[in-house]
Formats: sequence, C-alpha cells, structure tokens
Amino acid sequence: MSRQVLATVGGSEITREDLDLVLKHAPKEQQMQLNTFAGKQYLLNEMITQQILYLDAKEKGLDKDEAYLKELKALEENLLKQYAVKKLLEDVKVDEEEVKEYYEKNHEQFVKGESVKAKHILVKEEATAKDILNELEGGKSFEEAAKEYSQCPSKANGGDLGYFNKGQMVPEFEKTAFELEVGAISEPVKTQFGYHIIKVEDKKDSTVMPFEQVQKQIENYILRSKQDEKYKTYTDQLRSKFNIKTNEELLK
Repeated sequence: MSRQVLATVGGSEITREDLDLVLKHAPKEQQMQLNTFAGKQYLLNEMITQQILYLDAKEKGLDKDEAYLKELKALEENLLKQYAVKKLLEDVKVDEEEVKEYYEKNHEQFVKGESVKAKHILVKEEATAKDILNELEGGKSFEEAAKEYSQCPSKANGGDLGYFNKGQMVPEFEKTAFELEVGAISEPVKTQFGYHIIKVEDKKDSTVMPFEQVQKQIENYILRSKQDEKYKTYTDQLRSKFNIKTNEELLK
C-alpha cells in the first residue's frame, strides 16, 4: 500500500499509519466513535496541534532545559527497565501438558458448589404474603402473582432469580431455598428486605468444572508463577553482582 500523507506541518509529515497507531492506542470506549470520518478528522487536527507545539518548543530551545533533560533521563531509565523485564520474561511459556497436570492434581480448586434455581415474590407485609399464598393454592400461577405483587425488579421475569450458589443470598432466604424440594413453594420467609415466597425450580449438585472451562485461567496462573520465579531468581543473582548499600533509617 502506498504511503498516505494526511498532513505536513513545518516539513514534518503525518501519515495514515501515524493516525492508525494513535487510533489503535485510544481508550477502548472511544475507539468506535473515533473510527469514523468525523472522529478521524478530530484526531488529525489533534495530531497537527501536537506537532506545532513540538516544533514551537524546539524553536524555543525547551529541549535543552535542565528540568526537561532530567525528566527525559528518568523516562528513558523507566523505559529501559520495562524493556529489560520484557526481554527477561519473553521466553517463558506454558505448554498444555503443564496445564492438564495442574488441573488433575488440583481438582478441589475447581469445584462448583451446589446451586438452586428459584423464583420469588417479595412484599413488605406478612399478611400480604399469606394472601398471595392463598391465591397460589387457589390456582394462580406463580409468575403471574410475581408480576402483579412482587416489589423486586425480578417481577418483570416472573420473579426468576436464575441459579445461585450458597453465599449469594441473605441467610434466611438461602436456608429455605436449599432445603425446599424442586417444585415446592415456601411459607413467607422474613429477611431484611421483607417477606419472600420462594419457589424452587431446579437444583444442581456440586461438580468439578470441566478442563476446557478453566484451561485459560490455569494457564495464566502458571505463566505468572513461572514469570515471578524467573524474575526473582535473576534479580537475586544480580544483587550479588552489583554493590548495594541501603540506609533504611531514612525511611522512618
């Protein structure tokens, strides 16, 4: 593809490649808006503004200022440190066999606890909850009653809360939900939010999550561990190579 020059500023060129690079490193939430004709016009104008500020600073000799040179040196040092760490760790890899071995030896880390799928109706008064129970016993559908009476946002879905594990609901609600049989409807259960009528739709026993579901999580964990180990081993070796003196009294 031919080189596309979008603008020239004092003899310096701004190319399509330059603009694409700025767009690539823009915040994710802004990229869609910037990746339009109007957005690119805005970016190009900002790049021109930055370039004229740069040229003006050079003309004024700001690049010779002591404060600037000191800051530039600190930036160069930090960049070199980051690059050195990147080079040190770039050959650290994790193969699939390592990941599988970790999974097989640590099943207990990947146990998904028992869960319950339930619907509920939430009201403020116990008497109201009992009246609703009477309607349910008289044949009214739970979903219809939830949409009509419940004061929880779940009413829009017929009171459906989906699946939840232990520890996700308030204790009183959780205790009743996990004790009920599938298809059963509870008596009013009092919590800090009011009175709940709970209907259990389904239950799932605790299971070990399949390897494919946790493979990436394990891989990332092993990679970080290996990188940390290599970083520590190498820097410990460097400590014996360079003369280090500390004065920790000054930290107080």
